Amino acid sequence: MILEQIHPDILEMAKESDNILSDIYKRIDEIALTNSNRILSAFIENRVSYSDFADINGYGNYDEGRDKLEKIFATVLGCEDALVRPQIMSGTNALYLTLSALLKHGDTMISLSGAPYDSLQEMIGLSGNSTQSLKANGVKYEQIELVNDDFDDEKIVERLKQNNVKLVEIQRSRGYSHRQSLSISKIKRIISKIREVNKDVIIMVDNCYGELVEDKEPGHVGADVVVGSLMKNLGGGIAPTGGYIAGNQELIHMVAERLTAPGIGKDLGANFNLNNTFFKGLFMAPNAVKNALKTAVFSAYMLEKLGYSNISPRYDEPRTDIIQTLELKTKDNLVNFTQGIQQTSPIDSFVTVLPAPMPGYPFDEVMAAGSFTQGSTIELSADAPVIEPYTLYIQGGLTFEYGKLSILLALSNMKGKLD
Repeated sequence: MILEQIHPDILEMAKESDNILSDIYKRIDEIALTNSNRILSAFIENRVSYSDFADINGYGNYDEGRDKLEKIFATVLGCEDALVRPQIMSGTNALYLTLSALLKHGDTMISLSGAPYDSLQEMIGLSGNSTQSLKANGVKYEQIELVNDDFDDEKIVERLKQNNVKLVEIQRSRGYSHRQSLSISKIKRIISKIREVNKDVIIMVDNCYGELVEDKEPGHVGADVVVGSLMKNLGGGIAPTGGYIAGNQELIHMVAERLTAPGIGKDLGANFNLNNTFFKGLFMAPNAVKNALKTAVFSAYMLEKLGYSNISPRYDEPRTDIIQTLELKTKDNLVNFTQGIQQTSPIDSFVTVLPAPMPGYPFDEVMAAGSFTQGSTIELSADAPVIEPYTLYIQGGLTFEYGKLSILLALSNMKGKLD
C-alpha cells in the first residue's frame, strides 16, 4: 500500500497542510464552479442529444454532433467559431496548422513572450533544417522578450505602429523556462494596447495548459485565435487525442481549409466515433483542472516546507496554468522524485524512469507519464531536462487524492535529503 511507504514526517506535514491551504482550495473550487456553469449552459443552449454521439465515418458529411461540439468550444473560449478535430494530434500540430494557414511567404510574425518552448523551435525554423518550417517557407520571425515576467508594452507598441506585422503570438504557459505564466489580465492589457495602434494584426494565443484555470479565456479579452490540445485541460483526461483552434470565424475557415482542402473547410472530417468522448471530456474538464491545480498547490507547499526555495509558482501565488516547477537541486533528487511519480501511476507503475534522449529536445530528459492516454498532460505527469538547476515540471492530476498520493511517495523517495 502506498500510504505505508510514506515517510512519517512527510505524512504529518501533509495532514497539517489541509487547514493551511483550505482558502486556496476554496478559490479553486469557485473558479471551477464558474467554468462549469459556462460549459453546462452551452450544452443546454445547443441542445446536445444522444443522437449527437453517432459514429460518422467516411467523409464525415452532415455530422450535427461535431458541429454542436465546435459551437460549444467557441462559447467556452469566448470566440465566434472553433475547429475541434481528432485529426489534430497535439498542441504542436494545432499551432503549426494555425500558423501555416494564416501566414504566407513574406509575412512577419512576432512572439510577444520571448522564445517559444523547445518543441516549437523546429516548427518555426529556429533550429533544425526542415523544409516545412515557417522560416523555410518565407515567413519572417521576430520575438520581443518579456520584462519581469510581463509584456514589454513600449517595445511591442512601437514595433506594431509600423503596420507590417501579420500575426503576433502569445505563449500563455511558461514551457521549459523559469518565467511565470501569463495571466488573462496581462493578456487583456496588451491586447488593448495593441488595438490602439494596430487594428489588423492577428493576435493569437497558445492556450496550452491554461484552459479553465481562470474564470475567463483569451477569447473573452480580445484574442483573434486561441489554440490548444485536447490531451491537456479541455479533454478532461477523457479525450484520447485531438486539438482545437477557436477564434474569428473567417480565420477559423482559413485554418479549416488548411486542414482539409480549399472549398471543403469544416464540412468534412469523420469523428472516428469520438464525439461522445469529446463532449464528456469537455464536460469533466473543470473538475480535472481543479484537481490538477490542487495537486500543484500541494506540491509547492510541501517542497517549500522542506526548504526548497526556487518553487514556481509558490503555493500561495495566483495561477494561470496547471504547470508547477520544482527546483530539486541535484540530479539524484530529480530522478528519485520522478521515479516516485511513475511508481504511483495507474499505468506502467513498474517502469523505472531514467534520463534518456527525447526527439525534439536538446538535452536528456527524465519523464514520468503513466497515463491512460499517452502524452496526456492533464493526467499527472512530470518531466525535466537533466541539467542544472534540475528543475522538474509537473502538471495534471485527475483527482486530488491520486495526485496527493503520488507527491507524497515522490517526496519520500528523496528521504536521503530529509533524514
